[in-house]
Amino acid sequence: MLRPNWFFAFPMDGAFLRELPEPPSAFRRFHEQDVHLTLAFLGGVGDAAAERSLAALDERLASTAVPSIDVSLGEVVPMGSRSRYTALSALLARGRPEATACITALRDLLTETANGRREQRAAKPHVTLARPRHRATDADREAGLLWAAQLDVGAVHATLDRIALYTWSERRYPRLFRIVAERRLASASCAPSEPADPADRSRPGPSTREP
Repeated sequence: MLRPNWFFAFPMDGAFLRELPEPPSAFRRFHEQDVHLTLAFLGGVGDAAAERSLAALDERLASTAVPSIDVSLGEVVPMGSRSRYTALSALLARGRPEATACITALRDLLTETANGRREQRAAKPHVTLARPRHRATDADREAGLLWAAQLDVGAVHATLDRIALYTWSERRYPRLFRIVAERRLASASCAPSEPADPADRSRPGPSTREP
């Protein structure tokens, strides 16, 4: 049996997905409550390692104010090679440099604490909209690229003001993921210069129930 994956991400309001055309049948569109911008992928590290990584995030947020980031969505592209891509995701139009810098500053801390590894690829902020199913054919993938090319998500604006620890949902349907814990970021317009209060947290530590 596969071990559930864990990851940190910025939750986003996915209501805009309702306005998009249906993807091809060989694709699974994300549930609107699953929409996020990934910060750090931990993999199947287990509860204890995920808790250690969350504690490391808490320490960083207590010593360094991480401001929220205003973003908007841009072009929808395949993630990975065009022939074997794993997702169709929107890149950022607004806020890309800020999001890239934030990911770069925090990602290694979180992954090294959980599994001793560093991500070798440069940060590429993106918001996944749909994934091909396991049995998608080459023709299905081409249809997915055509679907992505017609999407216009430029009117989608959001503020990345929380970091959440995610893992798989128990049934994997209709939602793929569940939030285990989340931490609120400083306001971009009034980020404090002094360390944040460690007690000022929007959620408790990891639990077995979704908030």
